[in-house]
Amino acid sequence: MDPLDRIEKSIDLRANIERVWQAITDHKEFSQWFGVALDQPFQPGRTITGSFNMTFDEGKIMERQRALGVEPSGIRPIPPSTVFCTVERMEAPHAFSFRWIPYGIDAECDPATEPTTLVEFTLAATAGGTRLTIVESGFARVPEHRRLRAFRMNEGGWAAQANNIQRHVER
Repeated sequence: MDPLDRIEKSIDLRANIERVWQAITDHKEFSQWFGVALDQPFQPGRTITGSFNMTFDEGKIMERQRALGVEPSGIRPIPPSTVFCTVERMEAPHAFSFRWIPYGIDAECDPATEPTTLVEFTLAATAGGTRLTIVESGFARVPEHRRLRAFRMNEGGWAAQANNIQRHVER
């Protein structure tokens, strides 16, 4: 298996499984910790649109890419109500998944032709709360000129998002 095809992050959260499920599957709560304003509720088969509620500093992003050892690329403007993802499955309270364009703000990304990766959230009850595992797979399908950049940027992104959801559910 290609080591650059899959990102996996696990975190133990001090919150019960129902609380964590709510935080990842309620589109309004997801929006709060993820940093995007989603326009509609998650539902299997539904394409979800949204708007980023943050500004991106292209210079800092390109600097980060250099630090990760990848060829830097600028970012493309993301208009409001852009496709965020398409929901694959929701099996309460253990499995939620969607497909999206990995590192979709990349200036070299063509949303009309770009293949998607699969993002899976798996929840398991633990003695102290919930273990959340986030897996993004399918980077081997990303066009070669952006594959490593998309992988590295999302790898760091998921580490940050794991911390974001932890702060959100443990407050």
